[in-house]
Amino acid sequence: MKLNNLKPAEGSTHARRRIGRGPGSGLGGTSTRGHKGAKARSGYKKKVGFEGGQMPLQRRLPKSGFKNINHKEYFAVNLSTLQKLAETKGYTKIGVEELVAARLTNGKELVKVLANGELKAQLEVVANAFSKKAEEAIKAVGGNVTII
Repeated sequence: MKLNNLKPAEGSTHARRRIGRGPGSGLGGTSTRGHKGAKARSGYKKKVGFEGGQMPLQRRLPKSGFKNINHKEYFAVNLSTLQKLAETKGYTKIGVEELVAARLTNGKELVKVLANGELKAQLEVVANAFSKKAEEAIKAVGGNVTII
């Protein structure tokens, strides 16, 4: 085997179609693009959702709903979860850092405490929001509520 007789493996290469190189090539003239129209022109790019001039689906369907730009999405933490944390970890103050340490939230989410479950431990709870019943339940056992 020498450098002058090296060839690609059988069937690994294909002859490239040379489009637009005269009538003798069989691919001259319109160069496989057909006659006239946007697709025949150079620089043609089909827009997303284009349906050949027909009214696109996203414009035919009616608009519905409403997206409130001031909506805040809260991560919900129940009183039962706070009680479990107080029992297992021995916390007296529970804030976002403690919830992140317990892998309940990632620290970027807004936290809201809800009144699901029972709280027996006297806790100082720091969160972004509280339901009224949760706030009352925390204060009823002698705890403290702080809104960030």
